[in-house]
Amino acid sequence: MRLIVLDTNVIVSARLSPGGAPAKLVMEHVLTGGVQVATCPSVVQEYLEVVHRPKFARFGFPPPWLEYLIEDSLQMPDPAAWPVELPDAKDSVFLALAHSSGAWLVTGNLKHFPKSVRRGVTVISPAEYLADLEKEK
Repeated sequence: MRLIVLDTNVIVSARLSPGGAPAKLVMEHVLTGGVQVATCPSVVQEYLEVVHRPKFARFGFPPPWLEYLIEDSLQMPDPAAWPVELPDAKDSVFLALAHSSGAWLVTGNLKHFPKSVRRGVTVISPAEYLADLEKEK
């Protein structure tokens, strides 16, 4: 089974754009058990903090499926701090978790994870990840 770490922007985009690649990934692959999500306490805290922001309330946040996604995830301990500085320091936990779990990091913000800081972690967009899944069929 494939293991991924979902950046928070994928969670948000899946709710805001039901026809987009993030929603397809979550609804058709993650929630059906075809793809396993890895989380850790810091990532879960980030998910919950973001989806409870007042600006998202009018869009039906938090998503009704988020609790299930978290409960069904591979729950890991918080990883060691990432040794390389990222453009946004809050993103480092996602890269560190992907590295420590052997997962791919799926994000809508590829520019937040320049190739120079990835240290071997595969970082991919939701659309690219879906295309990779299709190639396996």
